[in-house]
Amino acid sequence: MCVYWIYGHFMAILLSVISFRMLASRAFSLLGKRAISTSVCLRAHGHGVVKTEDFSLPSYVDRRDIPLPDVAYTKALSSGQKALKEKEKASWSALSLEDKVELYRIKFHESFAEMNRASSEWKTIVGGILFFIGLSGFIVIWQRLYVFGPIPHTFSDEWKAMQTQRMLDMRVNPIQGFSAKWDYEKKEWKK
Repeated sequence: MCVYWIYGHFMAILLSVISFRMLASRAFSLLGKRAISTSVCLRAHGHGVVKTEDFSLPSYVDRRDIPLPDVAYTKALSSGQKALKEKEKASWSALSLEDKVELYRIKFHESFAEMNRASSEWKTIVGGILFFIGLSGFIVIWQRLYVFGPIPHTFSDEWKAMQTQRMLDMRVNPIQGFSAKWDYEKKEWKK
């Protein structure tokens, strides 16, 4: 069953990709070659070409499962930080605690304790969920008051009793169904 579900979703995605490609190729043919030339694209922006980010280079990330990132957190060092990096090459016993912390902050953005600290994001999520549940409740109440009509008379107990009696009088499903469970001589349900 799961394989058919996955196959169905795969086919739906494949069809949407194919139809998007057909739509894109048709749009480009309608626009013409002039509309997609480089000079027209550059003139459309009115500025020079914006420098793009090179994602092939390593980037900094704070993660517990990767404790040593590929690059340092601070890329451009100030003059004080450069002097501290030169001081780092000497004996570490000559460094003060503040210097060691500053060196750590040049290389890393957060310590493990800061990465592991509890986040209060759960409060926002629970608040959002409760807000939407409350909003849904107000919508249901509004629909019951203003959208839906009164409860039909066929839901009343008297109507159900009359309908049951009518079905028994008509002997509905006498072999295995409704009327088979009624004793017509004693006028009560069979035990």
